Amino acid sequence: MGNFTFFAVPHDLGNIITDRTEMDDLKSSGIAEAFGASWVDVVPDFDHAPNPMTAVHRAIADAILRHPNQFPVVFAADCVTSIGMVRGLTQRHGEMGIVWYDAHGDFNTPATTPSGYIGGMPLAMLVGRGEQDLMRGAEVRPLNEAHIVITDARDLDPGEREALAASRILHLPDVAELLTAPLPHVPLYVHFDTDVVNLEEMPGMNYPAPGGPSLDTAADTLQRVAHDGEVVGVLFGLWDTRMLTPDNHGVPIAATHRLMQALADGLAAKG
Repeated sequence: MGNFTFFAVPHDLGNIITDRTEMDDLKSSGIAEAFGASWVDVVPDFDHAPNPMTAVHRAIADAILRHPNQFPVVFAADCVTSIGMVRGLTQRHGEMGIVWYDAHGDFNTPATTPSGYIGGMPLAMLVGRGEQDLMRGAEVRPLNEAHIVITDARDLDPGEREALAASRILHLPDVAELLTAPLPHVPLYVHFDTDVVNLEEMPGMNYPAPGGPSLDTAADTLQRVAHDGEVVGVLFGLWDTRMLTPDNHGVPIAATHRLMQALADGLAAKG
């Protein structure tokens, strides 16, 4: 199956999650056992960081670096944790690219955001746009926009849409385009926000966006990216159990198993 290590990051923008169970539910689902993986809980040192989010980012990177021969799969509650993922992977591999799956662009800056929500800014931060305090705190240098692919991003704010269109990032509005689209020729971090999948097959989203690809399409593209790209790490952004009902409580867990299987199959088929 591969040398996977699963990293649990039960923090939302630096805050420890105490009223949600998605991480515990995922752990008890047997997903780690199914892929021969072990769980590592990421434990930030909040006393020695300038802010809670930077503490989380540093802890993610340190945890990845403590498992040098393992393929890291991070499960996180927010997309800003991608900064910690990139910190760990760039220290391992140097120059990096990203394949970013998301219903949203995460490409806002303080100048374009209508809400001020920092969770809508991480991809912009990672390429050096807008606020850079979290990047500096994690000692992450901005990535080359030409090495970034974003897919779907069906829910964009006006200023965000304009900035993305003017950037060097490759935007693939149809996730199925990833079955054939060229991939950056650098080590790749795959960022998979589960809200990219349609809500019927991936419920429980805090910021739901109607539409989106089927689970099968998303899984097929993930398998192709893992097979054809130099994928060195994956982060899955999770759902919020408070948004689920008894009828669909197990749906996102089963969907995440499906996505993880596609990743494993793609990596295994590389030979």
